Amino acid sequence: MDRRACLAALAMSVAAPRIARGQAPVKVPRVGILFDGLPATPEQLARSPLAQGLRELGWAPGETIVLERVYSEGRRERLAELAAELVRRKVDVIWCNAPPPTMAAARATTTIPIVFWGVAQPVLHGLIDSFRRPGRNVTGFAFSPGPEIVTKQAEFLRTIAPRTRRVARLGGVTSVEHVNGQRITVPVPIETAFQRFGFEERRFPIASREDIPSILAGIRDWRADAVFAFGDPATMNERHAFADFALRYRLASAFGMKEFVWAGGLFSYGPDTADTIRRSAAYIDKILKGASPAELPVEQPSEFQLVINMKTARAIGLPVPQALLFRADQILE
Repeated sequence: MDRRACLAALAMSVAAPRIARGQAPVKVPRVGILFDGLPATPEQLARSPLAQGLRELGWAPGETIVLERVYSEGRRERLAELAAELVRRKVDVIWCNAPPPTMAAARATTTIPIVFWGVAQPVLHGLIDSFRRPGRNVTGFAFSPGPEIVTKQAEFLRTIAPRTRRVARLGGVTSVEHVNGQRITVPVPIETAFQRFGFEERRFPIASREDIPSILAGIRDWRADAVFAFGDPATMNERHAFADFALRYRLASAFGMKEFVWAGGLFSYGPDTADTIRRSAAYIDKILKGASPAELPVEQPSEFQLVINMKTARAIGLPVPQALLFRADQILE
């Protein structure tokens, strides 16, 4: 190498680090997770459906995207404070798992995009203008059990437990809170559907986990034949307690989410929870790539699964009809 070439190579080697140091650092987007529930372990977070959905879309949690999680830990009065904290951190998107955290986020910011999962009545809550065109900074994946879903759940309960008369409904709402603080009555299709199949239904509302012992005592005193829950955060967090209770007192148990069946419940019929959460990651992906939440239509589940726990059926003495087993999407032995 001649002297001129040598000097040129030396100049380039000195200049290269200066250019690299002078470049603006690549901004890693941050997603705030406002979760109405209990904290998860790092291993659970890594395997979560939301993280899986992001990985499928090309994001690497902890590397190309940061997930900043905050949890209510069963204390919904903390949600407003936690939402405000995420706003102060200036996250790029806020993801919420139910109506209460979504409402808290919507009250905390009208500019940071919000993606929800599991909000059955987003229009009545005042979170969006319509499913087709949300019109605001909020969009996501709804989780609404319509009349046809409730009818199928009642039908399966009658088929699998034909002697059932009294059904204790865990949780459930008869009104929703608007983002402006007003309460709005909502239609409840379960009464009509259950009456159609000859059930007497009584609702046992759940405000906090401290209510669980009195609720279980009330169900026992009422002499219920079965327990039923769609599955909101309040009942989901205590699914093992409800499944154990039903098993101990040999009650049929019907749910809207298969996680209850994994916990020991008898059967469930509803959308695949993990799949819909995974699919909600697409909203985060689109927003981070420039889409406006105001123009991203809210999606609703279109596929539903019947899951039956045969171990529980045998323990409470219920012979599951063969036709129902053929119909099931998943059977737990």
